[in-house]
Amino acid sequence: MVGCGNLLRGDDGVGPVLVRHLWERGVPEGARLVDGGTAGMDVAFQMRGAQRVVIIDAAATGSAPGTVFKVPGEELADLPPLQGLHTHSFRWDHAIAFARWALGEDCPTDIAVYLIEVAGVELGADLSEPVEAAMELVIDRIEAEYLADLRPAPETEVTVEFTADGYLRLDAALAASRFPSDAVVAVVRDGDLWLIPLRGPRSGGLLLKQRNPAGDRSLLIREVIEGRVGVTGAFWDDAQKSLRIPLREGPHDAPEPPG
Repeated sequence: MVGCGNLLRGDDGVGPVLVRHLWERGVPEGARLVDGGTAGMDVAFQMRGAQRVVIIDAAATGSAPGTVFKVPGEELADLPPLQGLHTHSFRWDHAIAFARWALGEDCPTDIAVYLIEVAGVELGADLSEPVEAAMELVIDRIEAEYLADLRPAPETEVTVEFTADGYLRLDAALAASRFPSDAVVAVVRDGDLWLIPLRGPRSGGLLLKQRNPAGDRSLLIREVIEGRVGVTGAFWDDAQKSLRIPLREGPHDAPEPPG
C-alpha cells in the first residue's frame, strides 16, 4: 500500500494520512505500507517484487469533494512518454509507467489506484470532512480486499491466561486476529471481562504489550482480576465486537458462547 501526497497541503495529504491509519490498525505479515509522499520516482522502486500494489492519492477533477475513483492499473498501460519529466512533476501515473520501464519483470501486474477528490489543498490545513469520510471508506475497502486474507483466521472460542503477576496473556494468533492495533478497552460488565479492540493508540485505551518473540501479548489488569491465576476460556461476542472472559467461573472452565 502506497500513500502519495503532501501532508502539508490539506486534502492533498490524504494518501500518507490513510497509510498512517492502516499502520495503527496493525499490518499483517505479507503486507507493507509505504508513505510515498511526493517522491513519485521512489514509489516506482518500492513496487519491486510485490505481487499486488495499491496506490492512494488525491485527485482534482472538479467532482464533488470526497468522490472516490478506483482506477485499475491495466488501464494505465499506454501513458505519454517519460521524456521531459522531472522529479517535481512526477505523479502516481508516471510512477507506474516508470516502474514498468525500470523494473521489467519485477514490476507487479496487479496494480490498483484509489483517488479521492479534494475539497482544498491550503497550506497547513487538516483533511476536510468529506475527504476524511471518503478515506474511511477506502480503508474499509483495502481491509476487505487486500488485508483480511493475510490476517490469522479468527476463532470464536479461545483460551487466555491470568498470570500471577497480574497480567492477562493472549497468544499471538488471538492478538493478531482480534486486536491487530494492540489498543483495547478493558471493562467488567455483567460478570465478564470485556476486551474491546480500538482502531489505534490515538483512540486511547490500553496497549497490549508484546510478551515474547512469538508475538504473544499481555495486558496489566491486576485491579480487575483480583488474584485470579491460570488458563480460562473466553469467547468472541460478534454482536458486541469484543472478547468476553467470564470472571464468575473457575480459571480452567470454558464458557458457553451466547446463542
